Amino acid sequence: MMKAKIVSTVPRSRFELFKVEIPDQWEVDFVDYPLPEEALIEALRDADFLLVGSVHHVSSAVIHAAPSLKMIHTEGVGFDKVDVEAARAVGLPVCNNRAVNNVSVAEHTIGLILAALKRMVYSDREIKRGDFTAVQTQLRTEGIHELRHQHVGLVGCGAIGQEVARMLGVFGCKVSYFDTYRPSPERERALNISYLELDDLLAQCDIVSLHVPVLPDTVNIINARALGLMKDHAILVNTSRGELIDQPAAASALESGRLGALAIDTLAPEPPAKDHPFLTLTPDAADRLIITPHVAGTTAEAFTRMLQWVIADFQEVLAGRLPDRVCNGVTELR
Repeated sequence: MMKAKIVSTVPRSRFELFKVEIPDQWEVDFVDYPLPEEALIEALRDADFLLVGSVHHVSSAVIHAAPSLKMIHTEGVGFDKVDVEAARAVGLPVCNNRAVNNVSVAEHTIGLILAALKRMVYSDREIKRGDFTAVQTQLRTEGIHELRHQHVGLVGCGAIGQEVARMLGVFGCKVSYFDTYRPSPERERALNISYLELDDLLAQCDIVSLHVPVLPDTVNIINARALGLMKDHAILVNTSRGELIDQPAAASALESGRLGALAIDTLAPEPPAKDHPFLTLTPDAADRLIITPHVAGTTAEAFTRMLQWVIADFQEVLAGRLPDRVCNGVTELR
């Protein structure tokens, strides 16, 4: 086993908690994030690898100041906080752990869909306040619905989107998707999904779920215009990134009643300020908002895979091979 120096903003405790062993020959410098760029640059002196959390920033300045680096690796799927273009310009591979948590995120997505559709969080809170009869009467009067009879639209049909589609197939609901990269016709048939252009998907679907990365053309992909296209009282779900939604516009849609429910695992920024649009809603609008703290993809099983895959990719580089998980277009080691 070759020696290596790794700088990690992912804490040592993560490796210990999930019992993932680091090779004895490797020197690992665990640094606390956030930290000044100058401190990260100093830590990277003579380092072979940089491991960062998926929401940890790595700037062009850091990349250019670390010529010894052989690879940057993000812990999870996201890599938008790394300046991947700067890395590509200097021939530095950036890897992510794509598809590592597709089952975890898909399960969470289904949970949010059901919670919003059945108004579970609202019911739980009101019953604990002693209003069992009132909330029962309200929900029976207003009506709650079966997932089987909903038309679900997936914005993004990569590994996670396809896993969500597979799980939705068990419920028997109609599933459509939009993506700039379409699965093969055979895969569409296997998942029983149909393609719709984005505007058509927004207009036709009862539930819209987001499964795309943060890219220049996906930031605020759900804006005031998109929300205006959606059905009255539609449900919007986001287990991807907060930047995909124009949050003030979504808050306004909740306030007006135009949006039936919003169920999200991600916000922008994280953690949110006390005056964040989603935290300052009126009680009625807040009742139709469900938030979890960006944990959809961070199950114990997913964390174990993430760390194991990172070590495997570092070993590939040390053996002179480029890992399959390179995400910034670099095609050879520098």
